[in-house]
Amino acid sequence: MPEVTVTINHDVGLHARPASMFVQTAAKYSSDIEVTHGETTANAKSILGILALGAHKDAEITIKAEGEDADEALKALEQLVLDNFGENE
Repeated sequence: MPEVTVTINHDVGLHARPASMFVQTAAKYSSDIEVTHGETTANAKSILGILALGAHKDAEITIKAEGEDADEALKALEQLVLDNFGENE
């Protein structure tokens, strides 16, 4: 299962609007996608799961995907995080 590890740089972490954007992006892909922060793993397509991760600013998350479009999904989610969820700071 391919994976990528990224650091959340958004001021509020992976919460509220950034979490919503993350879930919406993940939902575009048919692959099974999961996100891990610390000991907690969540379905990347579940807003409640993503919020439950408690990934704050500077938190490191690992995104794993399995399916026919797994590589594309990982690339899109990694880029979303690297682009700070569309906010310039």
